[in-house]
Amino acid sequence: MPNNKFSQISLFDIYEDVNTSFTEKKSELVSLLEKHIDFSSLISYEFRHAFYSNIGRKHKYHLESFIKALIIQKLFAFNLDSQLILVLKNSNTLRDFCGFDKVPDGSYFTRFKQKYCNYLVAMFHNLVDITEPICREIDAKKADYLIFDTTGIEPYVAENNPKFLNTKLKEAKKLSKTYPEYNPYMGVYSLLPDISKANADVKQQYINGHYCYAHKLGVMTNGIGIIRDISFFDDSFKKLHPDLVSKKSDNPDIDRKSVILTHLNPYYRISLQFTPICLFLHSWVTALLIHMITIQCLKMIFILIAFVFL
Repeated sequence: MPNNKFSQISLFDIYEDVNTSFTEKKSELVSLLEKHIDFSSLISYEFRHAFYSNIGRKHKYHLESFIKALIIQKLFAFNLDSQLILVLKNSNTLRDFCGFDKVPDGSYFTRFKQKYCNYLVAMFHNLVDITEPICREIDAKKADYLIFDTTGIEPYVAENNPKFLNTKLKEAKKLSKTYPEYNPYMGVYSLLPDISKANADVKQQYINGHYCYAHKLGVMTNGIGIIRDISFFDDSFKKLHPDLVSKKSDNPDIDRKSVILTHLNPYYRISLQFTPICLFLHSWVTALLIHMITIQCLKMIFILIAFVFL
C-alpha cells in the first residue's frame, strides 16, 4: 500500500507549534529592552527603601517587576490596567520579562501608583539627565531646542459627557425665550461650572482644539522629540507661579487665545537659563508674535521716513 505523502495536522499539533514559538522565541522588543536597559540602575535608593520597608513585611512582588510592567503598558498604549493584566496573563514572554510568577490584580497596580507616585516622578526626572548626553550625541543642535505645548488628560467625569452639555444648552435656550437678544450658544459657556463636581482638580480647559474638563499640563521636548519636562498646572504649580491665576470670562474666544501665552511665561523664564536655545510655540502664537514684530518694524520705518523727508 503506497504511503500517503499528505498527513492531516491536528489542532493539538498547531497549538504545540504556536506555544513553542511563544516560549522559545523572545520578541525583538523584549530582547532590546533586556540588552540595553538596566532597570535596577534607574531606581533610586530612596525608592527601593520605601518599597521594601513597608511595615517590615516581605513583598510578594519585586519593585523592578512593577516598573517593567508600567513601561510595557505605555509601550503598547494600554489605557487601562485591566488590558495590561490580560496581556501579561496570556504572554509568557512579557510575564517572564517583568519577573512575575503570578500576575498581580488591578488593586496592586492602583496602590503602587498611588503610594509611590512621587518616587516615580523623581525616577523620570532622573531619566532626563541620563538621556541628555544621548540626545546630544544624536544631534547636538536639536538637543538645544526647546519645544513647548499644552495638552490635557480628560478623565471620565460627568461634565465630559455630551448629555451634560446638552442639558446646559437647553437651559440657555430657555433664557433666550425670555431675553431675545441672549445668544444661547454663546451664553452656555457661562453656565458651565469651572470645576468638575467629582474632582476639584479637573477643571474646564481649552485643550487640543476644544473645551472640556481635564487635567491641564505643559509638555516641553527638545528638537529630537524627547520629552524634557511635564508639569501639571495644578494648585501647587500655580502657587509657584501666581501670574497663571486668571479669572474665567464670559467669552470663550478670549479665554482660548490667552491660555497659551499665560502658561508659557514660567517656561520662558526657565528657558533663559539655557544657551543657545530656540523656543518654538504654537503656530498661531508664532503668527501673533510675527504680527507684533511686523507692526513694530513698520513704526520704525515710518519714523525713519519722517526723519528723512521732514
